[in-house]
Amino acid sequence: MLLGEFRRSLDERYRLSVPPDFLSEQGDNRWVLVKQRPGALSLWHRDPWQQQHDEGLRWVSDRYAAGKVTPQDGSLQKLGRLLSSRHCDVQLMGRGRLLVPEGFREFLGVVAGDPLMIVGAAVCVEIWHPQAWLEYLREEMPGFCGLFEQLSS
Repeated sequence: MLLGEFRRSLDERYRLSVPPDFLSEQGDNRWVLVKQRPGALSLWHRDPWQQQHDEGLRWVSDRYAAGKVTPQDGSLQKLGRLLSSRHCDVQLMGRGRLLVPEGFREFLGVVAGDPLMIVGAAVCVEIWHPQAWLEYLREEMPGFCGLFEQLSS
């Protein structure tokens, strides 16, 4: 379980230091950076991400083969467009530094020197624009007890 909340800054070379606690359990340096939601990215170890990704594509392929999805409705093209720009393979440099690619910085809405929030989201590491993080917390925290009870029962 990856848990915790840390404030970091994007340096002048667009690198971000990921807390070592989030990286220590992973055996190699293969990571995937994903555009998650406006103002937030997620950083996944390659293996669990690839498994989730492949399962989703198999599901879409099965629906296409069954005629439930057609090229004419535009959803396949939309999926391909979003899938093509949603994630990229990344490697962490020394001391757990992540180079955040340009399109991902734009998605976050940050420039060099800006603060970011690094959050453990149980199965991945999330990188948030601080304002988006506060808005998310304000929206979701009232339901925390119910969610915890649901998942732990």
